[in-house]
Amino acid sequence: LELLLGARSSSELVRSGTDAALIEAVVRVPQDRPGTGSVPTLDGSTDGVDADSGVDELWALAEDGVLIVSREIPASGRSRARVGGRLVPVATLATLLRPHVEVHGQHEHIRLEQPAVQRRLLDAFAGEEHTVVLGAYRATYGVWSACLRRRRLLEEDATTRARRLDQLTAERDEIDRAELDVIRDGGIDQDIDRLAHADALREAVDLARTAAGPSGALDGLGRAVASLRRAPVADATLTALGERLAEVSREVSEVVADLSVLAADIEADDSRLDRLQSRKRELTTLMRRYGASVEDVLEHRRAVVDELEDIAALAADAESIEEDLERAAETLAEVGSRLGASRRMAADRLRSAVDTHLAELGLEHAHLHVRLVAESPPGPEGLERVELLLEANPGEPPARLSDGASGGERSRVALALEVVLAAGDDRGVLVFDEVDAGIGGSTALAVGAKLARLARDAVVPRQVLCVTHLAQVAAFADHHHVVEKSVREGRTSTTVRQVSADARIEELSRMLGGEATAAAGLAHARGLLEAAHGPSSE
Repeated sequence: LELLLGARSSSELVRSGTDAALIEAVVRVPQDRPGTGSVPTLDGSTDGVDADSGVDELWALAEDGVLIVSREIPASGRSRARVGGRLVPVATLATLLRPHVEVHGQHEHIRLEQPAVQRRLLDAFAGEEHTVVLGAYRATYGVWSACLRRRRLLEEDATTRARRLDQLTAERDEIDRAELDVIRDGGIDQDIDRLAHADALREAVDLARTAAGPSGALDGLGRAVASLRRAPVADATLTALGERLAEVSREVSEVVADLSVLAADIEADDSRLDRLQSRKRELTTLMRRYGASVEDVLEHRRAVVDELEDIAALAADAESIEEDLERAAETLAEVGSRLGASRRMAADRLRSAVDTHLAELGLEHAHLHVRLVAESPPGPEGLERVELLLEANPGEPPARLSDGASGGERSRVALALEVVLAAGDDRGVLVFDEVDAGIGGSTALAVGAKLARLARDAVVPRQVLCVTHLAQVAAFADHHHVVEKSVREGRTSTTVRQVSADARIEELSRMLGGEATAAAGLAHARGLLEAAHGPSSE
C-alpha cells in the first residue's frame, strides 16, 4: 500500500527468480475529488493537491467509476507506475492517492512522543480558523527572522563582511565575463559533434540526397504518377492511389530540398571547432564551481547578486533595522498570543474527546493533559511548545507518555487520539496496522467497536483496513481476510484469503488461542460475532 502511495522502492522486494514485483489497486473515484488546496494528515502535515497537476485528468481515466492504479518494481532498473493504463511518474501516485489514504502504524505511540508531532496533532484538530491564525504566525515569524538576520549581519565583523563582499564580487564578475546564453551554450555539445564529424555527416547527407533525388527515388515516383494518370480507364481506386503517390513525391521533393540546405550548412571548420572546444572548457570550469548546468550557474549568479544587495543595503538600513525588528517582534507577540489562545481552546476540546474514548477503552480513571510551555526565543510554529501528558492513575501527577504509562496504556492513548482525529477526517481509506498492540480482553472489544464506527459513521463513504491478531477486534469487521505463510517445493509463499460463515468462526476460534474446531472455542467465536453484528452475522 505504501508503494502505491509513492513510497521509495527497492529491488530487494522482488521475489528471487522473478523479473518484477507488481502491485495493483482498484480505486473507486471519490465523490468529491480534490482539485485545489491541501489535505491535513493526522499528524498535521499537508498533502498539497494542485489543480494544475493533472489530478482531475487522471481521475477522468476511470471507467464506470473505477480507476486501476499499479506499480511495477523490476529486479533491476527503476520502478514504473501506471494510472488507468497510462504511465506516470511515481511521485504522481502520492499526489493522486495520498489525500485519500491515512496509514497508522503499530508503533504510533512512539511517534506521538515526539514534540513536533504532538504540536502538529493539536493543530490538525483545532480546525480551519486555527489554520488561518497559524499561517499568519508563520508569515510574521518569517518577517521577524529576516529582521533578526539583517541585524546579525550588521553586527558581524567588518573584515569578514568585506572578505565576503570580495568573494561574491569575484564570482559575479567571472560569470558575467563568460556571457552565458542558455540556448547557445546549451547546444554546444551538438555543435561540436557536427563539426568534429563534418566529413562523415556530409557524406551521409549527400548519399541520402542522391538516393532520394531526381536521379533516384524522386524520378521513379514521377514515372509512377505519370503512368497512373495515363491509365485508359477512369477508375476511382487508381485515381486515389495516384493522388497518394503524388503526395509522396511532393514530400520526397521537400526532403531532398531540406537535405540540400543541410549539406550546404555542413562545413569542416577547424578554427570554429577550436573555439567551441575552448568555450566548452570554459563552461565546464564554471559548472564545476557553480552548478551542474548553465541554468544552475545563472541561478547561482542571481543568488550572489541578491546577497551583494543585502550586504550593500546593510549600511543604509543600519538606522532602521532596530525599528523594524521592534515592530516585527511586537506583531509576532500579538499573533503568537492569538495562536496560543486558539491552541488552548483546541486543547480543552481534544482532552475532553480523548478522555471519553479512554474511558470506553478501559482507562476510566486516566486523563489526557495538553500543556503549552513557553519557549524562548519564539519558534517558527509558535511561542509555546506542546506537550501531551497522561494522568494514568488518580493521585499521581501527569507524566510523559513514555514515563507514566505502560505499553498497553500508551497504545490506547494513541488509538484514542487517532479515533478523535479520524472521526473528522474525510479520507476514504484509513489503515490501522496493529495499533491494538498490548490490548486484550474487553478493551479489545471496545477497540473493535470504535474502528467499526469509523467506517460506518463517516460523513463520506470510508473503508477501514485493520491488521490485527485479536479476535475481539477482527469480529467487528464486515470482511475478514487471513494472511498465511506456507512452504511449497522449498519456496515460501504468502497468501491472503477471505473467510466467512463457518470458516470465519473457526478462524476467530484459532485467534482466541484454542483449537479451530473445539466446541468451546467455536461457541466463544460465535458469541463474539453476535456481539459485534447481531445473531444473524456469519
